[in-house]
Amino acid sequence: MTSVAVTLVIAEKKSVAVDVSKALPGTFKSSKNFLEGPDTVITWAVGHLAELAAPEHYDDKFKRWKMVDLPILPKRFDVVPRADGKSAKEQLDAIAKLMKRDDIELIVNACDAGREGELIFAYVLDVAGKKGVPVERAWFSSMTKDAIRQAFGHLRPGSELAPLEAAARSRSEADWLVGMNATRAATIRGRAAFGSTVVSLGRVQTPTLAILVRREKEIQAFEPTPYWLVDATFQPADKTAYRGRHVRGSETHILTAEDADAIVARVEMALQHLAPDRITLNPDCGFAPGSAAVVSIDEVYKKIKHEVEAARRLREKYGR
Repeated sequence: MTSVAVTLVIAEKKSVAVDVSKALPGTFKSSKNFLEGPDTVITWAVGHLAELAAPEHYDDKFKRWKMVDLPILPKRFDVVPRADGKSAKEQLDAIAKLMKRDDIELIVNACDAGREGELIFAYVLDVAGKKGVPVERAWFSSMTKDAIRQAFGHLRPGSELAPLEAAARSRSEADWLVGMNATRAATIRGRAAFGSTVVSLGRVQTPTLAILVRREKEIQAFEPTPYWLVDATFQPADKTAYRGRHVRGSETHILTAEDADAIVARVEMALQHLAPDRITLNPDCGFAPGSAAVVSIDEVYKKIKHEVEAARRLREKYGR
């Protein structure tokens, strides 16, 4: 009896593993930690199953936070199982057990297409990987069956994504260096003011928090300023009335009641000298398109009649 070569697929989450099983040929049997088909086993991560080791992993002296020990600069970063989360440990153990199977001859990275997906997969291999087994990449962003089948029909060599993995590792290690050292330094310096409270700092966390704090201060310092608006109702002959708002440049807010009243007065004075079916567009009153002109409402309607009728037909046809 000959054994069948089996491919182990690692997805980033269970929902993706299920979608992959529906796209690949054969029937998959569901287990707690994986799905198994005729020649393919699909398992999944639960977010990050592994992480960079804490400082005390490298030296017991780092268990105590001392300024003299900073900065902490490991010569080589070690990856260890995630410290928190029972489900994460169980899933990582399940993946490690699958990788030890003698019939596993190919491992496929089906984690999310991107830098973070590369990192999640790379850290799993660091902790639970099987040496000597080739690794290939299924690169897909869409969860449609066609997209998944195309990705598995054109698997990419794992080495092709090595630069992306290196970038992911570098970003993760940079986060570790900034976070671990800055947090310890700030906490030690802040003991006099904050006691034993940890002052958490991070490469992304700290500038993001600074943006939020700055915006919150702007909101707290905001002083409401009253303003006025000048609105007018326009009633063309035999047409539907519409409302317009005074605009000066691109600004509709008027900062003083006197200025608003003056605008209203100028418009009312202009209206006293107009025939009912004609409007003088005076740029000084704010309702003009930019230059002085005298136009007939009926003349304007004739020019846009075809567009208006087309819009009406579309609205009646499509209900919008």
